[in-house]
Amino acid sequence: MSFGAVLLLGVVAGATILLGMPFGRLRSPSQGLRVMLSAGAVGVLLFLLWDVLSAAWEPIDALLADGSDPSLLLLNGFLFAAGIAVGLLSIPLFQRLAQRSQDVSDPAPRRLALLIAIGIGLHNMAEGLAIGQSAATGQIALATVLVVGFALHNATEGFGIVAPLAGTAPRPSWSFLLLLALIGGGPTFVGTLIGWTFVSEQLSILFLSLAAGSIIYVVIQLLGVVARARRAQLVGYGVFIGLLAGFVTDGILVAAGA
Repeated sequence: MSFGAVLLLGVVAGATILLGMPFGRLRSPSQGLRVMLSAGAVGVLLFLLWDVLSAAWEPIDALLADGSDPSLLLLNGFLFAAGIAVGLLSIPLFQRLAQRSQDVSDPAPRRLALLIAIGIGLHNMAEGLAIGQSAATGQIALATVLVVGFALHNATEGFGIVAPLAGTAPRPSWSFLLLLALIGGGPTFVGTLIGWTFVSEQLSILFLSLAAGSIIYVVIQLLGVVARARRAQLVGYGVFIGLLAGFVTDGILVAAGA
């Protein structure tokens, strides 16, 4: 597969995140719809958290079972822990620094949407690495299947990013929504490029654990938002739908042999 074709795969896998962006400009959705969107985003993010932690821990688990390379085990374990710590603890610091340099009237939903996009972007970087590394090692069929599956995932992730923005005033501009899409979906392309250039298990562990840490933080923030609505049953429905969407699209990958 040519270099250009590999990059095109990365673009296709990440671009479907654009499908959810128009929902961020809904003028006056009902409170129930806003709660459902936010709770659905929590469900999608919980699935992604399980997905990235499982993938990041798998090589460590294999080394623990094998017991043949303690130094590599320590390196992978360090990257796993450091990635989660940086992803989880650096976002509050980034927020405080950003708030000092911006207008205090900047609405919180915009910042929350940006944080969701960052967390999903880190996750999609790891997905891009998988696409690029599969293509680089000659597994063309696998790379193509991964693109289809990740494209489906990214379509659901777009709705999760804009969930805090639905019904807010002023409505987010198209340029801001495109920026969110670029932050969330663009890393798929970048990861594909990196994965094609060189194969590294350690790099994959680092990006996956970074994604896990940032997703944990964002889930905490979103849960605080939906809790204020006092619609516990509706929140449960939304989280369930989001989780189900994640597992169904993942099941497509498994059924296809990926």
